[in-house]
Amino acid sequence: MQPDVGKIYEGKVTGITKFGAFVEIEPGVTGMVHISEVANTFVNEIKDHLTEGQQVKVKVLSVSEEGKISLSIKKALPAPPKKEFRGPREGGGRPNGNAGKPGGNAGKPRQEKAVPKEPQTPESAFEDMLNKFKASSDERIGDIRKNMDNKRRNTSRRRGG
Repeated sequence: MQPDVGKIYEGKVTGITKFGAFVEIEPGVTGMVHISEVANTFVNEIKDHLTEGQQVKVKVLSVSEEGKISLSIKKALPAPPKKEFRGPREGGGRPNGNAGKPGGNAGKPRQEKAVPKEPQTPESAFEDMLNKFKASSDERIGDIRKNMDNKRRNTSRRRGG
């Protein structure tokens, strides 16, 4: 019997190795769940997530020409809730901004966040975030160049140049 690719089966863990677990989905039909397909989080030790004899739901990812069955536990689970995208934080990502830091926001008025008038698509939200990053990056590069020029002038004055 050849399992259907994309179908979810109830199976029993029959063996555990360092790189994955073997799951019997029907009598005489066993597939392998690679360690990367065990859980939605990083799996260092499979034994922390699975035990032999445990009943699990698995999704058939593929069946090779040799009959090897590739399974996934995490793809048989409901999708984890997606976090709402909020964009970059103001002030360089620091809770207090960059106040007091060289080239920071000290003495600069705090920018208010623009409230979008219509719902943003993920693409336009990404473009807005990218444009803000570019502007912030250009500003920071300008500050760094100014500081470097000042250091060069101070060094040349000390040498008598």
